Amino acid sequence: MWVLLRGGHPLRILLPLRGEWMCRRGLPRSLVPGPPRRRYRKEALPALDVPVLPVTTTEIRQYLRARGIPFQDGHSCLRAPSPFLGASQLKDQTGATSSYTLYINKTTGRFLCMSSLAEGSWEDFQASVEGQGDGAGEGILFSEAPLAEDSKEVLRIWDRAVPLWELPEPEEAQLARVMFGITKLTDDTFKRFSVRYLRPARSLVFPWFSPGGLELRGLKLLGAESHRNGVCYVETTIPRPGAYHNLFGLSLIGRRDVEVVLTSREFDSMALSQCTGLPTLTLPRGIACLPPALLPYLEQFRRVVLWLGDDLRSWEAAKLFARKLNPKRCSLVRPGDQQPRPLEALNQGLNLSRILRTALPAWHKSIVSFRQLREEVLGELSNVEQAAGVRWSRFPDLNRLLKGHRKGELTVFTGPTGSGKTTFISEYALDLCTQGVNTLWGSFEISNVRLARVMLTQFAVGRLEEQLDKYDEWADRFEDLPLYFMTFHGHQNIRTVIETMQHAVYVYDICHVIIDNLQFMMGHEQLSLDRIAAQDYIVGAFRKFATDSNCHVTLVIHPRKEDDDKELQTASIFGSAKASQEADNVLILQDRKLVTGPGKRYLQVSKNRFDGDVGVFPLEFNRSSLTFSVPPKGKARLKKIKDDNGLVDKKASPGKKGAVPQNSKVCPDQVPNPY
Repeated sequence: MWVLLRGGHPLRILLPLRGEWMCRRGLPRSLVPGPPRRRYRKEALPALDVPVLPVTTTEIRQYLRARGIPFQDGHSCLRAPSPFLGASQLKDQTGATSSYTLYINKTTGRFLCMSSLAEGSWEDFQASVEGQGDGAGEGILFSEAPLAEDSKEVLRIWDRAVPLWELPEPEEAQLARVMFGITKLTDDTFKRFSVRYLRPARSLVFPWFSPGGLELRGLKLLGAESHRNGVCYVETTIPRPGAYHNLFGLSLIGRRDVEVVLTSREFDSMALSQCTGLPTLTLPRGIACLPPALLPYLEQFRRVVLWLGDDLRSWEAAKLFARKLNPKRCSLVRPGDQQPRPLEALNQGLNLSRILRTALPAWHKSIVSFRQLREEVLGELSNVEQAAGVRWSRFPDLNRLLKGHRKGELTVFTGPTGSGKTTFISEYALDLCTQGVNTLWGSFEISNVRLARVMLTQFAVGRLEEQLDKYDEWADRFEDLPLYFMTFHGHQNIRTVIETMQHAVYVYDICHVIIDNLQFMMGHEQLSLDRIAAQDYIVGAFRKFATDSNCHVTLVIHPRKEDDDKELQTASIFGSAKASQEADNVLILQDRKLVTGPGKRYLQVSKNRFDGDVGVFPLEFNRSSLTFSVPPKGKARLKKIKDDNGLVDKKASPGKKGAVPQNSKVCPDQVPNPY
């Protein structure tokens, strides 16, 4: 359940598109609950009249010392005695160390009490301490139990699921193992991790237990369906992905364990545990995100090995997560032919312990020689297409020129007034977001409601005002996208915007930030009366952020005033040449309606630092769906867009009615790699 928090921290000015009800299509009819009931916490976001700064580690330490609260410095959190426990609860059988059950995140100030499960913001903690430490001060947020509908469904599914080895027909169990590519995982491993099989849905069921394994809090279902090119895997979580924080395997971790291996898939953790005996945990959202709320559960480990996958996106995610976990204790398994993901290594008969010993340290003081870079260079040379970045599904010609969307780059986008810059850039970003690129929107010119309406229309590829009966279906799908909005509007200070972006990268693992547009930040800059100098400073700040945070920034800049009969050039971008010099990519939306007739638009790539390819390609605006696309070469263009986003049925999936579940992932058609 997503809760709106109070306080002045930048976390409070990010509005995630998350919901509380999950569509149950894709589960057996007998397991489908009644109509959804939506619940909302009645709390308003604070006004942003005055810039607010995030809390720093120094401020947290100073406050604890001033209040006489002892604390210990951890890897990513500070540990302190919990004010939410009575005196009798503060000590265990062994002594005082275990009384430090309160974890305070060094970056956000958010706290979690492991014993009482009380959690909240830094402001909530201060209010509790200053309220004489009664442990139940107003505003303190306790971990909420799953919604009643979710709890009932979790128990209903869990009770109907059976251990794989107890299936009445051995042939059915063997077929399931072959479908999921898990023929080498033993029954003992399935017993240890409490994994079951739901026969009506032909799905494996992975449980989410609370710490200590005392309570069943949620489930992940992984279904396998025959497909003409192999096997299609469908993943569904209860509760929905935004509230699914299961560290699969946590209930098996002992207090004295000091080393853990983090994986992105449950089968990988099971394979590692079976082969090495090491403690293993699976991240709930794979390589998409490491929620900071999970960091306290990882504090006890002196060494963390991240073995997330076998491609460059997994490698990039591992490096990003290591920064959160404290790189000095992290090691990374680099993808390669002899170092695939753990399950595949088990199936190939490779030595998993030997692969773990090759893990590279995530931290070093400086790069002193090519020797420290050669493995990463080899990785890029071996995976040229992956190194080019995430490819667009709606704009194949953009892939032809830019090759893909890469982290750490700055893209400058411009176009004439009224040409549809915001409409195009929203579809450009939505395309990537539907492929798992965590996205933060900073819309300073139009409201978030209006922007979300445009993006939802583009997502549905049609106007929903004409089919309101389908609104909830599309809105539920849209909510599960990794999409967030800043609530800034109008002129804003660049420092506040950058701090908010940095916080979003830490909390939500943002990979792409869109700023629409730069001119709305220039009014607050007091550095100089010269608007050109102010703009250069802002562009430099975004350039530095993109590089330091390894996050792609798309910056919309209005052009200079030009004659209507002239096309825009790189030099047409408002300001000095710094914007085009700092940018890795420059995109220009050209509108030639005044030159060659109405409706003639095309996109020009005038700079491409990745490989130098530049050029133009035509665009066609569809007014009913608010989408831009290459002029269709056939009648199936609209269907292709929907197919690419998983929005229509695949005829090759027999017996499947309706679209895939709203919170599901349809995985590549390959065997034996499960999802």
